[in-house]
Amino acid sequence: MTVATAMAASTDAGARAGAACAHCGLPVPRGLIEPGAQSQFCCAACRTVYRAIHECGLERYYALREAVRGERAPAASTGGRFGAFDADEFLDAHARPIADGTREIELYLAGVHCPACVWLVERLPRIRPGVVSARLDLSRSIVRLVWDQREAPLSAIARDLDRLGYPPHPARGAGRRARRASEDRAFLIRVAVAGAIAGNSMLVAAALYSGRPGAIEAPIESLLRWVSAGLGLLAILWPGRVFFRGAIASARAGAWSLDLPIALGLALGGAAGAVNVARGSGEIYFDSLAVLVFLLLAGRFVQRAQQRRATERVERLYALTPASVTLVEAGAPREAPIETVRPGSVVRVAPGATVPVDGVVAHGRAHLDTAVVTGESRPVAVEPGDRVGAGAVVVDAPIDVRAEAVGEATRLGRILRDIERAAGAGPRVATLVDRFSRWFVLGVVSLALVTLGVWLAIEPASAPAHAIALLIVTCPCALGLATPMAVTVAMGRASRAGVFLKSGDALEALAAPGLLLLDKTGTLTEGSPRVLEWIGDESLRAVAAALEAGSRHPIARAIIDADPDAGGAVTPQRVEHRPGLGVVGVIEGAEARVGAPAFVTGAADAPAWAARAVERALDAGQTPVCVALGGRVGAVAVIGDRVREDAATALRTLRARGWRVGIVSGDDPRVVERVAGGLGGPFEMLVGGATPERKREIVEAELARGPVAFAGDGVNDAPALVAATVGVAVHGGAEASLAAADVYLTRPGVAPIVGLVEGAARSMGVVRRNMAAALAYNAVAATLAVAGLITPLVGAVLMPVSSLTVLGLSLRARTFETVEPR
Repeated sequence: MTVATAMAASTDAGARAGAACAHCGLPVPRGLIEPGAQSQFCCAACRTVYRAIHECGLERYYALREAVRGERAPAASTGGRFGAFDADEFLDAHARPIADGTREIELYLAGVHCPACVWLVERLPRIRPGVVSARLDLSRSIVRLVWDQREAPLSAIARDLDRLGYPPHPARGAGRRARRASEDRAFLIRVAVAGAIAGNSMLVAAALYSGRPGAIEAPIESLLRWVSAGLGLLAILWPGRVFFRGAIASARAGAWSLDLPIALGLALGGAAGAVNVARGSGEIYFDSLAVLVFLLLAGRFVQRAQQRRATERVERLYALTPASVTLVEAGAPREAPIETVRPGSVVRVAPGATVPVDGVVAHGRAHLDTAVVTGESRPVAVEPGDRVGAGAVVVDAPIDVRAEAVGEATRLGRILRDIERAAGAGPRVATLVDRFSRWFVLGVVSLALVTLGVWLAIEPASAPAHAIALLIVTCPCALGLATPMAVTVAMGRASRAGVFLKSGDALEALAAPGLLLLDKTGTLTEGSPRVLEWIGDESLRAVAAALEAGSRHPIARAIIDADPDAGGAVTPQRVEHRPGLGVVGVIEGAEARVGAPAFVTGAADAPAWAARAVERALDAGQTPVCVALGGRVGAVAVIGDRVREDAATALRTLRARGWRVGIVSGDDPRVVERVAGGLGGPFEMLVGGATPERKREIVEAELARGPVAFAGDGVNDAPALVAATVGVAVHGGAEASLAAADVYLTRPGVAPIVGLVEGAARSMGVVRRNMAAALAYNAVAATLAVAGLITPLVGAVLMPVSSLTVLGLSLRARTFETVEPR
């Protein structure tokens, strides 16, 4: 049978099969279908998980998944041993002793999708004796595990979770999450107390004001006034003290925030009400003041919750960092926690694993994928004596690395430390409300003094009441809610569109056009090699795919992914992988070679057209791969990083909105120019071969001219992300980029950046409408107060009305309805 005939037969047979995976329900690739088998599986992981679930008697999981319509995805089982989980260093770093040999730990579980997963994970005590409890937080994919280490080692429990399809990782930052939870509980208690006080204050107010004037007996009226005063002062002095703290802090810093007029209004309203209660006459305002405190605190709590949700979503990705390494001691490898690595230690890094240290290759030859660290899209060959850096991924063969720097001493560690230092420097932009609040405070206080002076000359007895009425009616409760409510609602809508904002400041910074700098690899391009062009005999696709089957090299995966079913059409023999060169084997008695042009043409004749194809690919900064069968080159595969389909359209949309666009990449300058040429211009700048430090310098230089947004996905982008006015980490980004960025996009492509910019503009439009409504209310109310037409009581009643207006405008707004470019 010829190669072409075999391919056709394989395709026809697979098309007739149409099997679904017994575990996840997804289609089974034709090459994995087992004729006659009762259950078919799309991958080895699904087979492992399916067997484990049935062996443990947990088949009900599948019925529950169908009932809740859970997400269908291939199992994530890794087959790991998790020996490092039993090391004292690991347990001391991540677990907490409880009592009598019992410990508690939080583990992040990959592969959690639906409530059926919660049911399955929480059956863990039935599977493994020694597990006291397992409680899974579905929203965070974090299980809180309590176990008796005398009965069950943590590694065995981790293997059980992995067999069920949920590979565990230590959930880093447990102490930070505990502190946040404590802070949130305290704030929620404050809101609840304020709400209870506001409700009771309104009941007292109803008793005081709902009857006929004079109908209530004087002792009862006096009692109710004192009760209202007690409730109002309690609201001001306990839940409301956050505004006084903020006002004092801002005054000391010379930055007059809106907490200052809010605190001033609360203080004067409370003082005036207390005086009137003590005098037994005059209006009291404690019901409105209590409602004001509750509304402002509720708005801030919702905003905090949105920011927490976005931050935790990003932090969950940090847990995927490897927790263990393979140490080589006296020639013998052993699994150990990453905390045990020291300078001079020899670490074995398997294909697909991340280099955990800066060091020198001691043994082995391999290719490293350094795209996430340097931006270089093509694998880099290393051999004994070559230096390697933390963060690079080994592609095709194991290597031993002698550590020279570990942890924070690595270049990656220094980058992360710079990120932390820059992030702690405070916000990079002043918000609209911050800029406005100083003038608002000065204006209100000045107007109150003018009102007091004018009425002292006209009617001295009523002058204090008119000044107090002005301060109460212009208390910026609506202004205080204008931005938080609009931003909170926008952040909620953004998260549902796959845009997670760590703070609302990014919305204001992105609302107006500026300079957008984009990384190339993984941002404008797909970030992984693809077959861009196949030149020559199409039937040799099957030869190339068959020889490359099983290889982890990115170029090999690109050839296989170009036609996933072609590899099953032929069966090679005596396959031999040559690291850094290619692969050779025998097909139907003829030698077949796939690899670098020099490797293939060294044993096969190359026609002129093949040589020209190789030269064109090299000139374009692409990787040519030759395929030879029977001593003659029959095809050339051109491998490159494909530009995302939505990139050109998205960039045109951004330019139409006034944004200037540039590319700053660590990849070869020729590759950057080729990608830019395919996207169309104009570009503000095209920079290739940029180191992480150089990217940061470019951003800092451009900041002198105006706001700069930077979008990237790699560790090499992190310094630029944290230095930019707004840093945007795109889908699939490395941990460092996620930590540095202000925004995280969960959808791939450039189109979500357009959606982010458009959503930010709409969000700031809502903020401005809210502020306009609040200012219009304040202007009208202040005019009436200066004219003496509003009493302090009427002013107190009108305060919540403006807040409710702002709330309604925010909820009606549609900010992040779409993330696609128009």
